[in-house]
Amino acid sequence: MSAIRQAEPVLSATDASQAGLDRERLLGLYRDMLATRTIEERGNLLFKAGRLPGSYYTGRGNEAASVGVASALGEDDVASPLHRNMGVHVVRGVDPAALFCQYMGRSGGATGGRDSNLRTNDFSPGVGLLAGVSHLPAMIPVITGMALAFQLRREPRVAVGWCGDGAAARGDMHESMNLAGVRDLPIVYIIDNNQYAYSTPNSLSFACEHLADRGPAYGFEGIVVDGTDVLTVYREAARAIEKARAGGGPTLLELITLRMEGHAVHDDAAYVPRSLLEEFTARDPVDRYRAWLQVNQELTDEEQAAIEAEVRATIEKGVADAEASPLPDPDTVLDGVYAVSSQE
Repeated sequence: MSAIRQAEPVLSATDASQAGLDRERLLGLYRDMLATRTIEERGNLLFKAGRLPGSYYTGRGNEAASVGVASALGEDDVASPLHRNMGVHVVRGVDPAALFCQYMGRSGGATGGRDSNLRTNDFSPGVGLLAGVSHLPAMIPVITGMALAFQLRREPRVAVGWCGDGAAARGDMHESMNLAGVRDLPIVYIIDNNQYAYSTPNSLSFACEHLADRGPAYGFEGIVVDGTDVLTVYREAARAIEKARAGGGPTLLELITLRMEGHAVHDDAAYVPRSLLEEFTARDPVDRYRAWLQVNQELTDEEQAAIEAEVRATIEKGVADAEASPLPDPDTVLDGVYAVSSQE
């Protein structure tokens, strides 16, 4: 039976040789992390200005976890990100305008204005994203089924499925991991351990030392990774994905992060100890990686300013394009509804 291991950190090293990335790709990781955070900050402001309906969720603190994993995916691989995994959408090339259309309930969104939560169901090459639902981790059995399909078809493709520390306790996750272990499926499970299931701390959620311990329980390796270190996340995700592609079976990656904001914008997260916030603020994934690039890859002020300006311009264009997109036509309200109840 495979055992759990702690991943050796990369950002504490003086070069990126362990991650196997050239300078262009290293800067690309920073660009994607910055875009992830900027999109969510912009959306937060739009929500507070009354320009987004419904609620609004952010993944501040999870940028390295999402971008690192998504950057390791192959073109034909598939993934099922959740509402704190904006970085996956960014890396897979989803247009910011489409994201903001979805948030704003515009017809140009993935659901045509039917809801305002993050949904992207696009299986085209290079995107390969399965839309999430609010009931977590309901998409884990679906993405596990896709891995089974790849195996049965003898396709060299890998599935990657996400859940949080709270959702990892549900039967959907355990049944899926059991099947994956029995069948040696080409899948990588990601648990974003952000310390809180809404307001419930880990200490009241599970008794095992690490959530990665659950991998060996089902016959495959579990790895604990610093989720604020994008290069370590990328390296471990790339190894796990290629192992799965080669027939080596599943891996469970537990990415240690902190949800730096509340469950949603209505939640002030007053239940999170200040000491924990301070600890993870000092390990902010975007700031931490930028500092590493400045020291180890000679990121100049001019390069940094150019990247920031490019990201801001792209996102502002996305907002403008989304606000120009029309609201859905009320006459289409039943489009896509395949059964309606009626009285005789």
